[in-house]
Amino acid sequence: MKKILRSALHILLLAAGVGLGSTHCFARTAGHGHSFTVDQGQFLLDGRPFQIISGEMHYARVPRAYWRDRLRMAKAMGLNSITTYVFWNEHEPKPGVFDFSGDNDVAEFIREAQQEGLYVILRPGPYSCAEWEWGGFPSWLLKDHGMVVRSSDPKFVEAARAWLLRLGQEVAPLQIGNGGPIIAVQVENEYGSYGSDHAYMEAIHHILVDAGFTKAQLYTADGADQIPNGSLPELPAVINFGTGDAKTEFPKLKKLRPDGPFMSGEYWDGWFDHWGAPHEARSAKEEADEIGWMLRQGYSVSLYMFHGGTSFGWMNGANSNGKNYEPDVTSYDYDSPLDESGRVTPKYELLRTTIAQATGKQLPPVPAVAPAMQVAPFSFTEGVSLWSGLPKPVRSEQPLSMEDLDQAYGYILYRTTITGPVAGDLTIATLHDYTQVYLNGKLAGTIDRRLDQHTLAIDVPAEQTQLDILVENTARVNFGHTLPTERAGIVGDVLLAGKPIPGWQNYSLPMLTPDKLSFSGDGCSGACFYRASFTVGKPADTFLDTSAFTKGEVWVNGRPLGRVWSVGPQKALYLPGPWLHQGKNEVVVFDLNGETGRTMQGLDHPVLNGAIKKAPLSGGDE
Repeated sequence: MKKILRSALHILLLAAGVGLGSTHCFARTAGHGHSFTVDQGQFLLDGRPFQIISGEMHYARVPRAYWRDRLRMAKAMGLNSITTYVFWNEHEPKPGVFDFSGDNDVAEFIREAQQEGLYVILRPGPYSCAEWEWGGFPSWLLKDHGMVVRSSDPKFVEAARAWLLRLGQEVAPLQIGNGGPIIAVQVENEYGSYGSDHAYMEAIHHILVDAGFTKAQLYTADGADQIPNGSLPELPAVINFGTGDAKTEFPKLKKLRPDGPFMSGEYWDGWFDHWGAPHEARSAKEEADEIGWMLRQGYSVSLYMFHGGTSFGWMNGANSNGKNYEPDVTSYDYDSPLDESGRVTPKYELLRTTIAQATGKQLPPVPAVAPAMQVAPFSFTEGVSLWSGLPKPVRSEQPLSMEDLDQAYGYILYRTTITGPVAGDLTIATLHDYTQVYLNGKLAGTIDRRLDQHTLAIDVPAEQTQLDILVENTARVNFGHTLPTERAGIVGDVLLAGKPIPGWQNYSLPMLTPDKLSFSGDGCSGACFYRASFTVGKPADTFLDTSAFTKGEVWVNGRPLGRVWSVGPQKALYLPGPWLHQGKNEVVVFDLNGETGRTMQGLDHPVLNGAIKKAPLSGGDE
């Protein structure tokens, strides 16, 4: 029956001029509609050749109050389009519960792009990557231990279908065929780097059609070498590559797709940072020369990123090859033309000149941006211990993952009692991702997935001893073949001296907002929340200096800014001006190894290349 319905749909779409099995995806409607198509190896806008000069910018990484400012910056650099992912986990935090309000109003972001004279390339996934937590997948998919993401598993396809159909209600009316700015919609994302299940890719393709994405050009994107795995024969394929690779990658595309079109869907003009690793940067001159060459060849290009922004809260991702685990910092500055706070860089100026020369167009003036402000140092004189307000636990024989407890992000505490004496290795074979281990409330040491650690030597005395294992979800991996196994917390048994430890209390600590904590001035050390405030006359951007703290999270006026970790390289968190109040502003820091009395200040510049430290194997200040 499904095959019959699909065939009927195919016939109806063909009759309407929408080729499901053709690159000629006509986007014409009566009245105000326009068309964006592929014909004879080139993009056509209303039947005329069109060269895409786009830049990536993710609305979820930019405060809504700044969307229009950043879009105007894109226009002033010479871009004619904006590319954006849509992160599933931002919009469906629980199954069937959707949020398109406030900072999640993707339709408004798209409308503002059109109002600023920009077309839009939409990348709805369902998988995104983007150095975003679990590649944009919602964590609740992992509660079903039998579900396999990014596969033809009917349970995953059904969940993805429900999501994309709901997204279509929001943004499909904004396609160019309806008079909107969306000229192209990507099918999945770099699937060829992950697998070669073409039935899965076809399923996502047809779901997008069912969701109403029939009036813009559908396409796939992969590395050139991965096109045979990830592309679909009926859709155009664009290629992703980094600085210095254009002259080697485009010939590969031409060999595989001689009829074109020829586009770099992601030209990596920078790179992202990992905790405990040096800050990344790329040559602006080399990129300007290469972008100029691509534009002169008539190729289309989308800069990844034009403006990186910030992975606020818990939304940073991680990389892993199955062994090495590399979590990303909160900043997504990416060494992009527009820096994390939306300010022009020398790279922006150079690329603006390059684009103007290549296109022969006079560009609008670069909008002015108010300077960032300094905030005088302020002290955290109030604190409250994490241990004083634990929620009711869930009991189990084996540790439960966060997803088993319907928890997405934050921390989880595992508690049990051990009868000694016993000495040996505490072994957690699958730890996701960082833990501090306590015996009778005293810190015994740490285990860090980032350092490929699995064991900690402990000595349990003769009497009964409370064992606490406090685990942080540092980030679910967003790229690679470990995606289906990225449950957070402890996944599997915990062993002591080679023997499993049964009987656990699982405390869910999602760390959503710190507004119900009972702070006091009595002093607090160790795993504590700390509170302070500062006053501003006129709100403006600033960067909160986190160098006095060790590992945790920062909130300002209830908004989660991001992570703190003294291993570097990021040592300050971007605080957008629109999130501040005139007058008093509250700052809360959770620090695993904190002390009352530490200070913070606001800087007028970021600190992305701070000193690198290696985390210790025992407790104490890192």
